[in-house]
Amino acid sequence: MTDEERAPERTQDRTPEPSTGATAEPSAERSTPEPSTGPTAEPSAERSTPEPSTGPTAEPSAERAAERATRAVETVFRIESARIIAGVARIVLDVGIAEEIAQDALVAALERWPGTGVPERPGAWLMATAKHRAIDLVRRKETYARKLAEVGRTLEDVPPPPEPSERDDIDDDLLRLIFTACHPVLSTEARVALTLRLLGGLTTEEIARAFLAPEATVAQRVVRAKRTLAKAGVPYEVPYGEDRAVRLSSVLEVIYLIFNEGYAATAGDDLLRPALCEDALRLARVLQGLMPEEPEVHGLASLLEFQVSRTTTRTGPDGEPVLLADQNRTRWNRLLIRRGFEALRRAGEGPYALQAAIAACHAQAVRYEDTNWSTIASLYARLMALTPSPVIELNRAVAISMSQGPAAALLIVDALTADPSLKTYHLLPSVRADLLTRLGRTTEAHAEFTHAASLTRNARERELLLARAQETAPEA
Repeated sequence: MTDEERAPERTQDRTPEPSTGATAEPSAERSTPEPSTGPTAEPSAERSTPEPSTGPTAEPSAERAAERATRAVETVFRIESARIIAGVARIVLDVGIAEEIAQDALVAALERWPGTGVPERPGAWLMATAKHRAIDLVRRKETYARKLAEVGRTLEDVPPPPEPSERDDIDDDLLRLIFTACHPVLSTEARVALTLRLLGGLTTEEIARAFLAPEATVAQRVVRAKRTLAKAGVPYEVPYGEDRAVRLSSVLEVIYLIFNEGYAATAGDDLLRPALCEDALRLARVLQGLMPEEPEVHGLASLLEFQVSRTTTRTGPDGEPVLLADQNRTRWNRLLIRRGFEALRRAGEGPYALQAAIAACHAQAVRYEDTNWSTIASLYARLMALTPSPVIELNRAVAISMSQGPAAALLIVDALTADPSLKTYHLLPSVRADLLTRLGRTTEAHAEFTHAASLTRNARERELLLARAQETAPEA
């Protein structure tokens, strides 16, 4: 894939990322790999592959059944953790405690499901278990006595805390959680890392790769952020008025990073994590309704609409990546594309709006050959002027390779190899390998594809890169 086919990995830079292919598409920050919109988020427990039987009436062993139940617990929790934490935080008013309670519910499921089987509604089971534990905690704390009658009425329907009477207040647990995690008392890096942990359910390793930062550093950010919020007594609420406007940029960045992890997963066996894409798009749309006069909200929403419109064409029947040049454009979701253009008209010229404009260039091209790469390169140059980043420059190089040829682009990419922040960034050697291939320098390309494959944590990307390496391998 080329960097144009990947979702951006660094929200701080809002840079589209390059991909492993030669002519992928530039995305907002990563070039073109596209998010999936369908319900194919993650394999559910119920769909586990049945064990082969040893005889006509053989039953799966208890051990294997337990393994399947354990996988089911982990999968369901990954999908539902954000909603569980958000729902529990509404009760305990502390995001750190809410995450601990959600983890307790996970442990309870790991202990129970292998013996009793996966419940019909596993997400609801986890939510009910977590809320029950939260209510027990509230009952044990005298400081929450006034809330007890309200919280204890029912397990299934816990009323939200009182909201200010402003007309534009949001009644949404997930947004309340995002704004709490994005409180100004935290550094920008801590806000994004904490929200990805709580909202996106990402591991510390995945967040570290999104930030191009050491894993230990990110782990410390998350722990310190939760402690800081608790110590400062940050209210669990959506801000309004001037405070909301100040905190919006961090919220947009968080939504963007969540989307990107779903758009091109940093690790695992699947290229896409559709549930994250869907959550991010939903949150962006809610923000549009909340702040209709804010151009960058529309810019982000436009970008996500365009990216999600291509989701079903980004992978093949077996989950393998499909590059932009090979995608069936008749299957792109025209409704989402129209929504993308509608939002773009209100988006201004901020970083998200420029990335949306790049995505719009792809949406306008009926065929891959019709893509206006010169315009895309110019848009990347403007984006680079607003938010300088080596990843944005890498994406610009991909666009230049399509408009001016691989030789011109290789000069830019070679200069980027000296940037220490890209040392472990697999898309840099991937793009360089593609350019070398197009220049006929296959021996060098083989080494670069192999190096890129060793850096990625995503199995699907690794397979693609190794296949490209094989294609450029020297003849025996």
